[in-house]
Amino acid sequence: MDQITALAADPAAWAALATLIVMEVVLGIDNLIFISILTNKLPANQQTKARRIGIGLALIMRLGLLGTIAIIVRLTEPLFTAFGHGFSWRDLILIAGGLFLVWKATKEIHHNVDPDPGPDLFDSGRATLGFGAAVGQILMLDLVFSIDSIITAVGMTDHVPIMVVAVIVAVTVMLLAANPVARFLQANPTVVMLALGFLLMIGMTLIAEGFGAHVPKGYIYTAMAFSALVEGLNMLRRRANAKR
Repeated sequence: MDQITALAADPAAWAALATLIVMEVVLGIDNLIFISILTNKLPANQQTKARRIGIGLALIMRLGLLGTIAIIVRLTEPLFTAFGHGFSWRDLILIAGGLFLVWKATKEIHHNVDPDPGPDLFDSGRATLGFGAAVGQILMLDLVFSIDSIITAVGMTDHVPIMVVAVIVAVTVMLLAANPVARFLQANPTVVMLALGFLLMIGMTLIAEGFGAHVPKGYIYTAMAFSALVEGLNMLRRRANAKR
């Protein structure tokens, strides 16, 4: 309690908290896009439940990982060396998660561009993915994003209470934004393709980082923001043409 009181009175702690919350929210965008695209394939009456379960699992997983920070820190220690790079558990998890994300995004892109894709990706009346399978895939990506999130948090502050508050706030923002984001993607198929492109880029970035090639997050999110801005202008143009 004394530690929490001291942190509450420390301006540097509040600055660290604000910075970490922003960072956690930005890192959560990737997770939220994946959850939205995946749950939109479920029947309408299961979509909200699946999103809440997926985001709730993300919160539980991140808080659980915060309780094992000593183990998380050791995940960055090399296990073996190959191709001149020492691979740690974190590297292997990032590579596995990146491969899964690339596979999933590529599969969904193929489903969208195939002239005969079978069931519609956003047909709310028919399920193209089982509820359990959707939750399982969300859980798998939650693990990858959670480990990356916690390692980022550990690199920014040494105070666990600050990390806990930042994680809770960031996941709460994800929970509030989940349904609006999913409805927006459902109503704008071209944005879905853009989001899948984001996931493909993020997957390749995770693989690159797993092999020791650090890619600054600022470059990635700047590219995503610029692409989203261009797509927003295209949407405004389409609406203007429709009104004419």
